[in-house]
Amino acid sequence: MVNIPVGATAFAVFDMQELSAETFDAGLESAADELAVVFFWGFECFNCETAKKAMFAKPDEIRALGLKWFHSNVYEHCDLDRRFMLHGVPTWFFFHRGKRLGRATGWHGLGQFEAAVAAAREKIRVLEAKA
Repeated sequence: MVNIPVGATAFAVFDMQELSAETFDAGLESAADELAVVFFWGFECFNCETAKKAMFAKPDEIRALGLKWFHSNVYEHCDLDRRFMLHGVPTWFFFHRGKRLGRATGWHGLGQFEAAVAAAREKIRVLEAKA
């Protein structure tokens, strides 16, 4: 596998904005009506590196999901780890207009990630139909 750098260069592939506890809510607010996803990861986390390599191997498919991407190293931003009661990384949380819609824990392939995105979009559809 290709060695993917952890820094800003790697996250630039998906235009991921870094979030800290201080910038989290404002960052999500900037997503407006887009489906936002926050990639919670940890430095030197083997499973996180595996997930990133798999994602970066299929950048067009990941971009086609139409997500507004954010990321946070929860080893550095422990407040977010506690806020979302993470029991492991990598974990992706989906948000729409600041409302948490669901999450995906661990990388189980693009198909399962696409299914998690579809489930989040279905929740948006149901919420909008109720409004």
